[in-house]
Amino acid sequence: MLTKFSPFRLLEVGITFVKKYQKQNIRTFSLLFTIGLSLTLFTSACSPNISENSGTTPTAQITKTTNSNQTPKVTNSSTVVRIGYQKAATVLYALKAKGELEKALQSSGTSVTWTEFPAGPPMLEALNAGSIDFGYTGEAPPIFAQAARTPFVYVAYDPYGPKAEAILVHKDSSIKNVADLKGKKVAFAKGANVNYLVVKALEKAGLKYTDIKPTFLAPADGRAAFEGKNVDAWAVWDPYLAAAEKATGARTLTDATGLAPNRGYYLAAKSFADNNPAALKTVLAGVTKVSDWAQKNPPQVAKLLSPVLGIDAAVLEAAEKRREYGVLPLTEEIITKQQEIADTFYKIKLIPKQIKVKEIVWQGNK
Repeated sequence: MLTKFSPFRLLEVGITFVKKYQKQNIRTFSLLFTIGLSLTLFTSACSPNISENSGTTPTAQITKTTNSNQTPKVTNSSTVVRIGYQKAATVLYALKAKGELEKALQSSGTSVTWTEFPAGPPMLEALNAGSIDFGYTGEAPPIFAQAARTPFVYVAYDPYGPKAEAILVHKDSSIKNVADLKGKKVAFAKGANVNYLVVKALEKAGLKYTDIKPTFLAPADGRAAFEGKNVDAWAVWDPYLAAAEKATGARTLTDATGLAPNRGYYLAAKSFADNNPAALKTVLAGVTKVSDWAQKNPPQVAKLLSPVLGIDAAVLEAAEKRREYGVLPLTEEIITKQQEIADTFYKIKLIPKQIKVKEIVWQGNK
């Protein structure tokens, strides 16, 4: 319609009109010219062939390009490192409490946000959704996440230790060993480190995973079910483990010694690792510094985190003393062991397909 009744055609009609009716006031022509010019400007503004486009958002600015076939580049004007953490990640809790990471990143214009999670699986869900960039979790959640095609990479590991997780039973329970768990309700967080502990403990006792009645509960719900004796056993990790031992007098049926390494892993969203390697290295340096401090000062760690976690300082100190520390690059040995865990989960059909851990190990921490 704009072509048929273009502003230039309208102007032509106006001129003809003026010539035919010369006695009309000259202002008629001026009016028609103004209308034609206004329509010309309107047509130009609505045209899809826009030569320039610039704009900003709170975090990004579109960079112009001289090649109309190129996709405009997005340049971050500022970076926010979004960190996920949980109660087992006392090193990250201490890092947050000390505020040293914010200071280290300030000069590069990078800020930090923190989000707490009850366990590793929901943290990995948040990473998959693009809600966090960096986090710490146990050895099992990354395997489930990789099987679900979550885009992340392993950036470092923490030895943590086999004594920092265990299967508990009530102090007056008739269950004396793992073999007695046959047919019993065992509570644990699905996809968490203790999921693997349960599998390996049963295997050593000559039982299958299907010989028990798994009850999938997050730590807080697991504690309630255990105290209410709605389950027969509960597999959990520190500091929940230490807190339950003190509060309920629960007996340890077995910890992970000789069964599972119970390592922790520092993970990053693949896009964040690819696009912000310098910021990621700064985060790892900050974590390493606090980890070294925590290893030498369990009482101070407990005192610092007790009001934050809402857990008695004595309980936290006990948990800190039986764990190991470190922020270390993944070696072939560590990758191989993590692969064994993945293969075990695939074998008993907890994950739908086989995965290769080494395919998502970050190379920037070597």
